[in-house]
Amino acid sequence: MLDAAKTDETLLEVNNIEVIYNHVILVLKGVSLSVPKGGITALLGGNGAGKTTTLKAISGLLASERGEVTKGSIKYRGDAIQHTDPAETVKRGVVQVMEGRHCFEHLTIEENLLTGAYTRTDGKGATAADLEMVYDYFPRLRERRKSQAGYTSGGEQQMCAIGRALMSRPETILLDEPSMGLAPQLVEQIFSIVKSVNEKEGVSFLLAEQNTNVALRFAHYGYILESGRVVMDGPAAELRENPDVKEFYLGMSDEGRKSFRDVRSYRRRKRWLS
Repeated sequence: MLDAAKTDETLLEVNNIEVIYNHVILVLKGVSLSVPKGGITALLGGNGAGKTTTLKAISGLLASERGEVTKGSIKYRGDAIQHTDPAETVKRGVVQVMEGRHCFEHLTIEENLLTGAYTRTDGKGATAADLEMVYDYFPRLRERRKSQAGYTSGGEQQMCAIGRALMSRPETILLDEPSMGLAPQLVEQIFSIVKSVNEKEGVSFLLAEQNTNVALRFAHYGYILESGRVVMDGPAAELRENPDVKEFYLGMSDEGRKSFRDVRSYRRRKRWLS
């Protein structure tokens, strides 16, 4: 079992990147983060904070949306990848699971899973073994393997999307909003499987998530984004107990929900005036 808390090796380094869409819209403003080998790292923040853009900057999918990294660097195992073709990034071991699941609706669950092994060259036997591994993690997919993906539930499609990523034998998975649109019980199940894959297969995760409570329970480290900037980071256990995080994300305030940055500023003013 890999213990990410004790792993010093850094796989992914994002250093002070800026991202611009359509040559004019500045979305990320100096974002820096790192993902250690064997770790589950959470990227937290509300809708529009820049989480998905950060993942797409890493995976190389920005160009399809007329976005580009204009400053800073993204390195994987020490090699710059900010201008790397997405297919080459996958070959390096970095795979993104898109927000909204994005299964091939006209294919069966099993056919969807097998598309994840398309770039592999280690033979049918290895692919078959990994297919069984995915079915062991997701028994529901085994039951629905001959069903057309478009007719399966949201939870089953999310399992399929993660399973398809596993079929590429990744070292790191970028997981975008895995809880979106799912019932709480399913969210717990998905995150528990992510934790098992992390521990048993040694796969590192960078997951973007709005559900702060569940993300910080399963992650080792977290970064909080607001308006394209990292406003706080730290070990997940410490972020869970941080009063500012509690006030903003758990709504523990008589004044209602407000900007995380405003919360921090307000608390600083209170300390200065006391």
